[in-house]
Amino acid sequence: MLELAILGLLQEQELHGYELKKRLGETLGPFSGASFGSLYPALRRLEAAGAVKAVEAKAAPARPVPMTGSLGGELAAFRARRGASPSGRARKVYGITDRGQQVFEELLAPESSSSDDDRTFNLKLAFARFLAPEARVGLLERRRAHLVERLAQARSTGRSSKDRIGLDRYRRSLLEHSNETTERDISWLDRLIEAEKGSPS
Repeated sequence: MLELAILGLLQEQELHGYELKKRLGETLGPFSGASFGSLYPALRRLEAAGAVKAVEAKAAPARPVPMTGSLGGELAAFRARRGASPSGRARKVYGITDRGQQVFEELLAPESSSSDDDRTFNLKLAFARFLAPEARVGLLERRRAHLVERLAQARSTGRSSKDRIGLDRYRRSLLEHSNETTERDISWLDRLIEAEKGSPS
């Protein structure tokens, strides 16, 4: 999932590691676990596979910096003129390669892995604009079918649980909430599918 998200973001533009981590948090959500400890190993794997290229960031053109009158200020001005980071190392910028484009398309394809998992589906939907129109409809219809099946199973389990042991009002409330959420998701998917089928290719 992390590789798909990285390649999807690099489809849009080349990014520094820090910018990539920030965008991953926005795309995957605050509880995604997209830390530097998981990001850089994933980038190394993608780079080793030829899917990602890393280049040094281009230094910004030097701008005149007024004299500050302090040693710290002069040192900062010197660094700015050199275009170096405080550590003295140039930052890497990551970009997607032709091979990375192929890998991204394979990972994004509706059949590549189960879209039954909520996070996997949400991630694929976030990059669905890169899918062909029929593939987008396929992704949405597969998800809808899964949710319809999930709802039927939840209702069946709820009925048998009530008959067998009886549910207190709190567990019953949780079950009802879960079913209502699934029903809303199905209605939302119906609207998306209708919009996809009604929009010009």
